Amino acid sequence: MLTNLLKNGKVLHLAVLLSFTCISFSTSAQNLRQMEALDRGLVAIPTEEGGNFVSWRVLGTEPEDISFNLYRVTASDDHKKLNPIPLTKSSSFLDKAATGKDVSYEVRAVIDGEEQQGTNPAAVWKEDYLSISLQTPEGYMPNDASVGDLNGDGQYEIVLHQAGKTHDNSHKGLTDPPILQAYTLEGEMLWEINLGKNIRDGAHYTQFMVYDLDGDGKAEVACKTADGTTDGVGSVIGDPEADWRNADGYILEGPEFLTIFDGQTGKALATTDYIPARYPGKLHPTTEELKSLWGDGYGNRMDRFLAGIAYLDGERPSLIMTRGYYTRSVLAAWNWRDGELTEVWTFDSEDGDPDHKAYSGQGYHSLSVGDIDEDGKDEIVFGAMAIDDDGTGIYSTGLGHGDALHLSDIDPERPGMEVFGIHEHARHEHGTNLRDAATGEIIWSYPSPDVGRGLAIDIDPRYQGYECWASGDGLHGLWNVKGEMISENKPRSCNMGIWWDGDLLREILNGVDIDKWDFENAQSERIFTGEDFKMAKNNGTKSNPALCADIFGDWREELIGRTADGSELRIFSTTIPTEYRFYTLMHDPVYRLSIAWQNVAYNQPAHTGFYLGAGMAKPPKPRIRTK
Repeated sequence: MLTNLLKNGKVLHLAVLLSFTCISFSTSAQNLRQMEALDRGLVAIPTEEGGNFVSWRVLGTEPEDISFNLYRVTASDDHKKLNPIPLTKSSSFLDKAATGKDVSYEVRAVIDGEEQQGTNPAAVWKEDYLSISLQTPEGYMPNDASVGDLNGDGQYEIVLHQAGKTHDNSHKGLTDPPILQAYTLEGEMLWEINLGKNIRDGAHYTQFMVYDLDGDGKAEVACKTADGTTDGVGSVIGDPEADWRNADGYILEGPEFLTIFDGQTGKALATTDYIPARYPGKLHPTTEELKSLWGDGYGNRMDRFLAGIAYLDGERPSLIMTRGYYTRSVLAAWNWRDGELTEVWTFDSEDGDPDHKAYSGQGYHSLSVGDIDEDGKDEIVFGAMAIDDDGTGIYSTGLGHGDALHLSDIDPERPGMEVFGIHEHARHEHGTNLRDAATGEIIWSYPSPDVGRGLAIDIDPRYQGYECWASGDGLHGLWNVKGEMISENKPRSCNMGIWWDGDLLREILNGVDIDKWDFENAQSERIFTGEDFKMAKNNGTKSNPALCADIFGDWREELIGRTADGSELRIFSTTIPTEYRFYTLMHDPVYRLSIAWQNVAYNQPAHTGFYLGAGMAKPPKPRIRTK
């Protein structure tokens, strides 16, 4: 069933079991990925037990033996050092002696025995969460979010999709225009972009990428646009009067664009034609013409969009925009550099190349990106197939469409990364399976005619690697990474994951609730309930928060969700002490790119490019630069 397998052969992956209190530090100066120059991300949060929990980032560019001094700062500017010797074990501290919230904290790195300049003092949060007041338009509700350093200050800002009336591609009906808004963590709204009535709103239509594409230290925003899109400074793209919607609410004709927006102002910087067009050379294709290319003439298969960011040259990011996955699948790579938006390559499963035909119908409701062949450059795992950094096909498994996709070093005892995937309406015996990411070779599988969801994260320390489970006809129990059933019971959700408490296992995230898997008793235990804080999930059965990502503090992840009335985003960060220290996950390339695509279609959890779990090896030093 496998076609066009990996061209360069398999590459060995070396893992050395070491302590993990700090990171490995050896790399050459060549071929480093340019990533964000982040600040220390210092936060201080009051705890229920009393005192304040303080945490901060270790950066992926910092030396292995870096340590820290932490100071409590009073209103009179008195600085009290809280640690008798520099902190090396973790990048967090529970200040039990603190009383009240009228103090702030400053952290100073210690390198080669010398204390460095400190951070700006961070005030203690007023609540258990950080609140961002929103300017939600009437009739709208906050939906998916992404983050990027929009203004170059080393701190993340939030880009939020405000959604009104939406529809799935399979449903008729008019939608409201999709709206994007940008907010600082202090609650200032920077801009609003209205994508207009000629962009239909729904999970499969509105994919937006937030990333520093040109390396100037400030993130851009990229998405599909159309006639009537209004940028953050009030300029309109195309014809402001055009209305290309048909009686069923679908948009099957008219021009389609790709636009790069300035992240700080929302101003449109460059606009070009979207690749691929609905039908080559025609703004007004007929129903039969659309059906001949996509399999139907009303837009269900044609208007399935995905997006991502990939380091195709191993050093600088490129934008990936796609169309279609049930039938024809097209991926286009773009560079935004030196003020120019240029096409890098386009892969089309139906371009007439007979070798490409096997790549039709293999896409999922998501994609993933990582260096699966270990050549220093990223590949795109597009569901059940993979595309190389140069836009050529690596393999198609032929297994077809599915809803959930996970790429990581799922089995640390095997070379390279693996993919855990599931399949709807499977016409084969591999309804849920683990495969080699580089070759597509199936490692193990379970049959099921229809699998709706599946998850791969480490929840049981008794087994090396990630545990896997799925929801589908005939599927039972929890599997270890070798495909062996280790429990007849499985967690009640197989949606998303979050690194939240102090151990190396991952917790289970569903909507805005967090569960811990009690592996000894084989049952889920609720440890955080979003409704207790007036929170609500997004997207129905997709059941996700606005975002789950390591946006500040130590290496663990923050939960960002909306209030039920849509008036606020609330950001929660753990206050549970941990013995472990890693560089920020946002400096791991696979994880950072996972955050960029998390808002795409059916949101999937971010994964690291290395195995992060019980019995793990020391993480490899990320080959990155921030200048």
